[in-house]
Amino acid sequence: MVEVRDEYFMRQALAAATIAESHDDVPVGCVVVLEGEVVAVGENRRELDRDPTAHAELVALRLAAQQRGRHRLDGATVYVTLEPCVMCAGALLNARVARVVIGAMDEKAGAVGSRYNVLQDPRLLHEAVITYDVLAEESATLLKAFFAARR
Repeated sequence: MVEVRDEYFMRQALAAATIAESHDDVPVGCVVVLEGEVVAVGENRRELDRDPTAHAELVALRLAAQQRGRHRLDGATVYVTLEPCVMCAGALLNARVARVVIGAMDEKAGAVGSRYNVLQDPRLLHEAVITYDVLAEESATLLKAFFAARR
């Protein structure tokens, strides 16, 4: 069940995704929330920074860790407009994020339910609660429009 609060924070992630699109990056946005407050917002910056690791999740996690003064983000909820890839899922796992809220699923490269489920693998050191399909249509529409304009 989608909570109003989840939609509120996902809308902030969608706003970050539009920033990514404005600098020709794939429109994905991410928001890190701790104790009901936004502590970091990130958008895809791979093209802008010429950095293959500058995914929205990593940008937001880096900012949150710097702001908190520690790499662990125990108790954090992360809102991301597109299902995280393997790299980002691993970073979320290492940050000890408590919950991940996802907009659109990524059937080609998703690692939190589509191809793999890194965040709920009992063989690993940590597991996170996952909520799927929060503003999924809005997230998917933004991505489809971005790719359609480039084809």
